[in-house]
Amino acid sequence: MLTWLLALFQTSFTPLRVVRYTSFRVIAAMVTATLISLYLYPKFIRFLQMKQIGQVIRHDGPEGHFSKRGTPTMGGALILFSLLLSTLLWMDLSNLYVWVCLGVTFILGLAGAWDDYLKIAKKNSAGLSGKGKLLVQFGVSALAIGTLLIYQEGFYSRLYLPFVDPEWLYIDLPVWFFLFFGGVVITGTSNAVNLTDGLDGLAIGPVIVATGTFLILAYVTGAVLNLPLPSELGTGFYEFNLAHYLNLPHLPEVSELSVFAAALIGAGIGFLWYNAYPAQIFMGDTGSLALGGAIGMLAVCTRNEILSVIICGLFVMEALSVILQTTSYKLRKKRIFRMAPIHHHFEKLGWTEPKIVVRFWIISFTLSLLALASLKLR
Repeated sequence: MLTWLLALFQTSFTPLRVVRYTSFRVIAAMVTATLISLYLYPKFIRFLQMKQIGQVIRHDGPEGHFSKRGTPTMGGALILFSLLLSTLLWMDLSNLYVWVCLGVTFILGLAGAWDDYLKIAKKNSAGLSGKGKLLVQFGVSALAIGTLLIYQEGFYSRLYLPFVDPEWLYIDLPVWFFLFFGGVVITGTSNAVNLTDGLDGLAIGPVIVATGTFLILAYVTGAVLNLPLPSELGTGFYEFNLAHYLNLPHLPEVSELSVFAAALIGAGIGFLWYNAYPAQIFMGDTGSLALGGAIGMLAVCTRNEILSVIICGLFVMEALSVILQTTSYKLRKKRIFRMAPIHHHFEKLGWTEPKIVVRFWIISFTLSLLALASLKLR
């Protein structure tokens, strides 16, 4: 929005031309979202306390969590507000990728808000049924991917492989299978982030790290830089295509998603300030389902569906621990972990909450660095 408004005055005040550059708007979006969330969270926390919108703790959870009962929840609503406002201020309003990502994020946020409402109203941790969540997640994922396939030029039902040159090896998938595959990526990521959100600051830290990784991938996938010619070739500029240099599929409009990612990081930083141990507020399913969906959409839009398994490796680990625990108990009547998701297993082993959180952050950061190494291993 600001990009469009400021463009009207660029001819009379040339410094405003800086808003044309994605790199500037990335920084502006992140700072804007951070400041909005930092400013509003104290007021929002007081509002939630006044309305008695507090966390419901599962009765079979770790004993240390019982003291958290009643802590304000649904803090993800303000993450989404900060994300929306910052993105709309600094994005290119004609970019379909950003609109689709915003749509998926907010529809899943609404589903999460309904889930949180049911938990609070019924005073139990069950909430929305699993089938209901999956129906909404797969439905919105299919709608988003279908919209891109129909209306976005250059977006095909194609699977690119990490660590491989996309010019000579990719897989063209049937549209129906690509819709299903993309739905699995988005739905799986959404639910995995939801499962990870069990300790103070545990989910939002890896969300910020993963989103930062996709910010870089989105920028290099779409950016074309105007660089000055070497002196021996004369004066002027030439276009430098980052995607071609790094052997990535080049999608010109995807770089705008780095603005969306930056706004998400900024909103997450503001939330983390109040969610760090001991947490003053929880994001609830309002935040976790939406943020996971946003990360899944970034993976699909940047064509890094397979690489997202590494980038989101911590979330994958948390989800797998639940799957393995459930499967083992159903088949053998035995548990693999003391409690699932796996962060509760370490709690049962006697690890303190801050130790678990920081060590899981380290794992997330390391996996993201490994994923970024793929940029030079193709």
